Amino acid sequence: MLILDLVVQEWKKSYRAQGFYKNLAVSLLLGFFTLYMAAILLFIGFSLNEILEKADNTLNPMELFNGAMLYIMLMGLIIRFAMQQLNTFNLPPYQVLPIKRSLLINFLLLKPLTNPINYFLLLVVVPFAIKSVVGYYSVGVALRFVLSFVFLIWFNSLTGAYIKRKYGSSLLSFLLIILAFAGIVALEYFKVFSLFNISKSFYGFIVLNPYGLLVALLMVAVAFMLNKWFFSQNFYPEKFNSKIKSDKTVTRDLSFLNRFGVIGELIGLELKLILRHKRTKSILYMSGFFLFYGLLFYTNKAYAHNSGMLFFVAMFMTGLLMLMFGQWIISWDSSHFDSLMTKNIPIRTYLNANYYLLLAFNVICFVLTTPYFFFGMKIVYMHLTAFIFNAGVNIFLLLFFATYNTRKLDLSKSSAMNYQGTTYKNFLIVLPLMFLPMIIVGVLTSLASIAVALWTLATLGALGILFRNQLITLCVNQFNRRKYIMAEGFREGE
Repeated sequence: MLILDLVVQEWKKSYRAQGFYKNLAVSLLLGFFTLYMAAILLFIGFSLNEILEKADNTLNPMELFNGAMLYIMLMGLIIRFAMQQLNTFNLPPYQVLPIKRSLLINFLLLKPLTNPINYFLLLVVVPFAIKSVVGYYSVGVALRFVLSFVFLIWFNSLTGAYIKRKYGSSLLSFLLIILAFAGIVALEYFKVFSLFNISKSFYGFIVLNPYGLLVALLMVAVAFMLNKWFFSQNFYPEKFNSKIKSDKTVTRDLSFLNRFGVIGELIGLELKLILRHKRTKSILYMSGFFLFYGLLFYTNKAYAHNSGMLFFVAMFMTGLLMLMFGQWIISWDSSHFDSLMTKNIPIRTYLNANYYLLLAFNVICFVLTTPYFFFGMKIVYMHLTAFIFNAGVNIFLLLFFATYNTRKLDLSKSSAMNYQGTTYKNFLIVLPLMFLPMIIVGVLTSLASIAVALWTLATLGALGILFRNQLITLCVNQFNRRKYIMAEGFREGE
């Protein structure tokens, strides 16, 4: 009954919070998106058998799926390490009650396993098991196949939480994990070491052997006990929701920015804010994944003649960091906005610092996406045009419309599946920035040519860069009109 009481209290805590009703519009929008993704996954699940049958003539679909299972597990761990929020618990109120510590720890560890998002891939696995595994084997094997995947989800959730609590989530550790995974893929590709064969044999044993599920359950039990051991060493109010190792933030040496005056100092402070907080760091991690977005489109012949879609991809990748940080460019400072307004810092200087920061993000993404130039000169021209348009138009639109965000952001939490501080205004800001240029390119390409479309957007971007001071003045006036509204909204918090 105590576990049930804790579940009820957590539920009441969620819907009694102010942010629950303020974010209702965003939740409804995300609900529709979730239903859309669920439909796609179901379609993939019912089509996967035919896809895998054509992929290999020697192995049946379940053997191919089993061979990929360890890769799925590793990818899941990487995504959880980068994006999963650690489950937290308000410990002090329960310490004075006659509740065993083990019960609180069990609740903290098992609560994430009830999150429906964890089981989203079952929309692929269950139809595949019904349509393919039953046909090749039997109903019993299909049932073990589904259960083994559920146990894999549990193992990944518990292991991901343990690794993140134990070793933290620094950018360096994330890059090391990515490099290790890339090394495994490279060894598989060059046929030096085959994780696929190991995975096929291991998961084949789990699924085909009647006692194989005991191995999967043992893996879950080991991951659970590791977490239990961790909390047995760190069951203190000040450390309960964090890792034992002191995650001392290393002061980054950004003193070279001081030579650029107040603007340089403000940029340095923003960079330190980005590198020191979970929410901003998780955006950096997600941006690394999205840099490979072009591979889905530039290698697909179906989009070879769709200039509007290709330009959308080019603009998204070259302006990735700018767009993800820019929509909250003022809200990042929401926790100390009042203090910032009392400083002897002109608004123009503050906005200039944000402009140069977003421009630097734009340059970084453009440089990182230059390998896509190997896909042809058309991609080169699109990336150059997208870079100029982002630098001359989209940056100023972000600075202007960011003043309409009046919700305080909690930077201590990861941004993955975290919509605190997000409203419909964020979608209204970003969607026109992304889709309007795509529509312009598509229309001008059909009426004239792709060259005319790219020259039109490049000219708009160049004019924006040329009249930068006038556009900054426009943003300054907008900021002055909205600063008291923003300050009041940031004080309310959630």
